[in-house]
Amino acid sequence: MNREIIQGLLIPFLGTSIGASFVLFMRKPLSQTSQRMLTGFAAGIMVAASFWSLLQPALAQAKTVWPVAIGFLLGIGFLLLLDVVIPHTHMDDQEEGPHTSLNKSTKLLLAVTLHNLPEGMAVGVVYAGWLSNSAIGQAGAFALAMGIAIQNVPEGAIVSMPLKAAGMSRWKTFLAGVGSGAVEPVGALLTIWLSAWIVPLMPSFLAFAAGAMLYVVVEELIPEMSEGAHSNWGTICFALGFVLMMCLE
Repeated sequence: MNREIIQGLLIPFLGTSIGASFVLFMRKPLSQTSQRMLTGFAAGIMVAASFWSLLQPALAQAKTVWPVAIGFLLGIGFLLLLDVVIPHTHMDDQEEGPHTSLNKSTKLLLAVTLHNLPEGMAVGVVYAGWLSNSAIGQAGAFALAMGIAIQNVPEGAIVSMPLKAAGMSRWKTFLAGVGSGAVEPVGALLTIWLSAWIVPLMPSFLAFAAGAMLYVVVEELIPEMSEGAHSNWGTICFALGFVLMMCLE
């Protein structure tokens, strides 16, 4: 595996680690407005990445729209299934999945890991596409990795604070945040290793990753950035994140 791919797989993980490190020196929890702004920014990047990095090359490669449409719906369905079968707690303390005796910190960590999974899949599938000499170029694959890394920084910060509030120490919270981001390079590596099977179905896999990412945006990020009293800050930062990712592409 060449250096460019290794860098591309580790950049998003580095973003999560940097964001998680904020808990080591931040004395107070993020305000609701700050959380809205950061969540909106992350959502904007993920939506733009889903369109320009995943769906656009998928449609360019597919002979008909059906492989893309089916892959997109399967990506939505896959994350919906994980959302139902994995016990987890969102940042607004809403619990989902089967009832278990797991503590709140563990459920929060599972929610973050569930969130990071489609991002790792997306990076892996675009690098698999680049290796297969498909419509995805190295610059496009790197742009997606960089975009996800940028949105992982505020995301890592947002996630660390509830873990600390749930009773974890600063260093344990930092390590938990870093560990939750490890699912991204691991998922990306698995996707690349399966590239021999993925390449013939590349349009569907690209759309699958897009559907999984958009599920996270619609199910988690948009409700979180709109929670509470009316504010335009989340929407403004959504637009900024969207435009930033669009420019990277």
